[in-house]
Amino acid sequence: MPDRPAVLVTRAEPGAAETAERLADLGYRPIVSPVLAIAPLSPAPELDLSDIGGLIFTSANGVRAFAEARARRDLPAWCVGPATETAAAAAGFARIECAHGDADALVAYILGQESGEGTLLHIANDAAAGQVAERLNEAGRRTQFLALYTTKPQVTLSPEAATGFGTGAIKAVLIHSAKGAEAFAALADGVDLGAVALIAMSERAAEPARHLGFRRVQIAGAPNESALINALRSVIVPVSG
Repeated sequence: MPDRPAVLVTRAEPGAAETAERLADLGYRPIVSPVLAIAPLSPAPELDLSDIGGLIFTSANGVRAFAEARARRDLPAWCVGPATETAAAAAGFARIECAHGDADALVAYILGQESGEGTLLHIANDAAAGQVAERLNEAGRRTQFLALYTTKPQVTLSPEAATGFGTGAIKAVLIHSAKGAEAFAALADGVDLGAVALIAMSERAAEPARHLGFRRVQIAGAPNESALINALRSVIVPVSG
């Protein structure tokens, strides 16, 4: 039986382990090397939900950060896509609305629903800078932004990743976000990627890594992990059995 094609997983934990498990089940050899690490903000920001009528999550990490703050789960959770929706369900939210798209789709979805009572609160990382809240406020939907965590670039690739690139074993790199692509680009300086495919969640996610000399850049058909893996399968055929 031929060797399973090696695929580099760059997303932060705990998502990286979840992606690796899916890849292994499909017949790939996942190599995990998170290029970003998630850390809570210190000091922790005050979480006042007294006037909040709903929560906005643009990533599963935002849901986890909110859950770790031991905050209430009785508020509606507006989720960007399936992975975030799954995380919200696991965290115990009873009412979950999912846009099944990107941040643009989530904004449009929220504006297309009844306004409800209270202010919406977007929970995200400090790099999000409140863009979603700003757009909703401009459209007349009262929204606040609160960062509960940050993402920090890693300083090196994992030893297995370095070996995989050195031997030519790695056939594809999965990129989930623009910030992840930026971090990977910084770590991949001097790495020959001429025989490696870049599989990215979106055009925006791919852009910071396009200059690295990948043999091919493939964009997922939708901004979710299932579409990302389908894009991988269209470029690198897994080994079955």
